[in-house]
Amino acid sequence: MRGLLNLNRGRHLVRQYSWMEAVKTMLAKPRKKIYNLGACFELADISQTSYNPSKLSESKFLEYSNLSNKLHLREAISHILIPRVVGSGNHSLVRQYIVQSLKDLDWHVELDSFHDTAPIMGQLHFHNIIATLNPDAERYLVLACHYDSKYMPKAEFLGATDSAVPCAMLLNLAQVLQEQLKPFKKSKLSLMLLFFDGEEAFEEWGPKDSIYGARHLAKRWQHEGKLDSIDMLVLLDLLGAPDPAFYSFFANTESWYMRLQSVETRLAQIELLERYASSGVSQRDPTRYFQSQAMRSSFIEDDHIPFLKRNVPVLHLIPVPFPTVWHTPDDNESVIDYATTDNLALIIRLFALEYLLGGDQAK
Repeated sequence: MRGLLNLNRGRHLVRQYSWMEAVKTMLAKPRKKIYNLGACFELADISQTSYNPSKLSESKFLEYSNLSNKLHLREAISHILIPRVVGSGNHSLVRQYIVQSLKDLDWHVELDSFHDTAPIMGQLHFHNIIATLNPDAERYLVLACHYDSKYMPKAEFLGATDSAVPCAMLLNLAQVLQEQLKPFKKSKLSLMLLFFDGEEAFEEWGPKDSIYGARHLAKRWQHEGKLDSIDMLVLLDLLGAPDPAFYSFFANTESWYMRLQSVETRLAQIELLERYASSGVSQRDPTRYFQSQAMRSSFIEDDHIPFLKRNVPVLHLIPVPFPTVWHTPDDNESVIDYATTDNLALIIRLFALEYLLGGDQAK
């Protein structure tokens, strides 16, 4: 997955493992660089960006911050953390678990089902899961992830960070915020949870062997005129490992990225982030999750790309560098730092509430 990087706003695609020398000549002298899996990311300071969002009051922020169900989050992870390659029995089990979990919470759930042909595997049946609080809303904040796991013929790949943990975070959000989300079952601005199928490549990442579900759904919704109803697509990926570092990739959603920064800061100030100063797994000195820097020269290929190309605003929550276990059999439960996972789940829950409650004023 994420085997491509995009340069120059989508007009030039290059393979991730072959472009280092090209990048060195193309980039201006950056303030700082991060190297990851053969790719170079240029950072730019965004700390001076003007941003004056509506925020939750101190009392509401504290009230919502104390809402949690850690046991449910771990149970959700355990149900999803099995090999779940498209077309397998486990893949069906995970899909059924996600669908039933949301139906039990009174979400409207539908499947975007279609067939496509994949290398090695032949024709496969894919199913995107679309869950909405209000299927008739005019606008949506969309939180998304993918639920399939990578095909590895010679190894068992569980995909804890990729992407069992993100899926469990979204189910946990729906569980924890049951009462707080009830008004958005009738509101014009509502919440959608989107679980993409077929994100992973089966043979080699390319335009026809990757992001099967996202490509299909973006094309379908463009034809149906539904893309304009998406306020913003927030894509979660590779979450669960300790000490992640996130960056703002896109200028048009940078103010919302900075709201994530703000939520993290407020939680840290009232000491509600678990083991925030000392990770339970990583030995290196921890830093804040949401960095005060932007990556403008390049971005990572993922499920958001078909929507980005159709001008849907995107906030991509993926750590750079990737977890060291990326696309290895070691991406299993042992890599999960539950303190970090709980912290990120809390930040995302508060971000979603703040967006929904203040969305009309922010437009």
